[in-house]
Amino acid sequence: MTRAFSSGPAPHMPAPPTVAGVMTQVLIALVPGIIASAWFFGPGVLVQIVLASGFALAFEALFLRCRGRALQPFISDGSAVVTAVLFALCVPPLAPWWVAAIGMAAAIGLAKHLYGGLGQNPFNPAMVGYVVALVCFPAAMTQWLSPREIATAVPDLAAVLQAIFTGTLPGTLSIDAVTRATPLDSLKTGVEAGRFVSEIRQSPVFGDFGGRGWEWIANAYALGGLWLMYRRIISWHVPVAVIGSVLLISLPAWLLDPGANPEPLQHVFSGGLVLGAFFIATDPVSGCASPRGRLIFGAGVGIITLVIRRWGGYPDGVAFGVLLMNMAAPLIDRYTRPRVYGR
Repeated sequence: MTRAFSSGPAPHMPAPPTVAGVMTQVLIALVPGIIASAWFFGPGVLVQIVLASGFALAFEALFLRCRGRALQPFISDGSAVVTAVLFALCVPPLAPWWVAAIGMAAAIGLAKHLYGGLGQNPFNPAMVGYVVALVCFPAAMTQWLSPREIATAVPDLAAVLQAIFTGTLPGTLSIDAVTRATPLDSLKTGVEAGRFVSEIRQSPVFGDFGGRGWEWIANAYALGGLWLMYRRIISWHVPVAVIGSVLLISLPAWLLDPGANPEPLQHVFSGGLVLGAFFIATDPVSGCASPRGRLIFGAGVGIITLVIRRWGGYPDGVAFGVLLMNMAAPLIDRYTRPRVYGR
């Protein structure tokens, strides 16, 4: 039966959103970020999305079959594709195909179906897959391409496919010629080596206030995130808390010692902070439900991200921040539950 109006039965309240409808909106909101990423880092971004989506749907079908569940309603709801796209946007464009295979096996199998499937997962599936890939393939996960503006060699689609499916580049290109440390990695290693931030920022990987190219990608993700807020797919609490906590905590450190601490906008417009704030930490299943809980959850993600970036073993920390706060989400919800009127 075709629904003529987006309203329910009497008293004609708006019909609740469906899982497929929400996932479609999220995928639409990701389009600006995908276009920006593909522009600055080449066709490998799109190949990773297609590859991860194929593995995600295959593992979704496999685990649904193992659990004796019907395939059609879950395969077509879009949740596996959203997980795959978020994962693909976090991995280097030339990462070999087995990174996507292992990442999606962990995301769909361990993080989703092991806990009962969609709506039951306590941890964000995309971030579980990303962290498993990061631990299993640390070298492949750090080989980011140079942004188009400063690249000395840009691999075309044929070279990208060869790198992804064979793990090697054509003889005319070497991995050292096309990959470069990310802005966050350059900052972390430079500060640890005793160099001043102003000196480190002389590198061409830095733009006006963030990473070169990463600034525009973050703006594109923010545009999509604002669209989700306008459509009421997500609330403002988590994105504001994530980005606000990073700005508020990094500002005093920068004012006190600008030689050892990057300016606040550098943290926001480098790495995956904006993507995480709008699209990952806002996961309604693994995050908090109450408004106050979402603010605490988002602030926790921002604080943990800063701690890992400054003192941790990885240049970025959004994935670990989200997963650690996923663990705390039930407790936060318990103590921030709105008081029932009259009690």
